[in-house]
Amino acid sequence: VSLSVQPPGGKVALGDCLALSCAVATGIGPLSFFWHRGGSAKPLGTGPHLELRHVGDKDSSHYQCWASNEDSVAERPRLNVTVL
Repeated sequence: VSLSVQPPGGKVALGDCLALSCAVATGIGPLSFFWHRGGSAKPLGTGPHLELRHVGDKDSSHYQCWASNEDSVAERPRLNVTVL
């Protein structure tokens, strides 16, 4: 599982847009994606992309993508995002 963030470096200005992408290099079957912020058990979003418009102070946290198919689950190490 790979994870990318826009803007690069995990730093975003207050009020700007944060875009995260998650991809799986290998795997077959339908894939499900889940986004989590700050260790929360409740998913922040589903799908390979997560976009947060007009980020605020509460959006400074770590984000994690989980991808799964019928056979396995892969998680991406946490990505730290800082709102400036």
